[in-house]
Amino acid sequence: MSNEERFKESVAYINSRIGETLKKVDEKDVEGAIKLFMRANRIFVYGTGRSGLVGKAFAIRLVHLGFQTFVIGETITAPVQKDDLVVLISGSGETIPVTMTAEIARRLGAKIISITANPDSHIARFADVIISLSPGEKNPELAPLGTLFEASSWVFLDGLVAELMARKGEDEVKMRKRHATLE
Repeated sequence: MSNEERFKESVAYINSRIGETLKKVDEKDVEGAIKLFMRANRIFVYGTGRSGLVGKAFAIRLVHLGFQTFVIGETITAPVQKDDLVVLISGSGETIPVTMTAEIARRLGAKIISITANPDSHIARFADVIISLSPGEKNPELAPLGTLFEASSWVFLDGLVAELMARKGEDEVKMRKRHATLE
């Protein structure tokens, strides 16, 4: 198989698995998550590694939507308080810093959304809403390590942004005004 053929096969495989993964997301869980976003005083997002990068991209969109948003672990992050929302992203749901964050957020009275491939995980036990993104069968030659979870998380969260835009009456014109101006 040529490199070009492997590339095409990989892209087709990843697209297919993301589609199948997102079809399994329960609409009640999506609605529950939307309600938590709309009620939150502030929103905090956290994940480590590539899941953390997905979280940071999502946090940027939340800022564009006008939500007061922080990424846990950044130097300018405010302290989590009661009635804040904490969004945790972890494929395994067992990553130590993320599990500790779930425990602390719960103790502080924050609401928690856990996005994980493992709905029976540690972070899921602390969640008010669990978004289960289990890609199922994996082919590590076409999508190594956590690729399917991370890509599914990114697409799911961008879909959530579209729904939040509609619920808040936002559009690109309004969002662009909150976009970085020093680029």
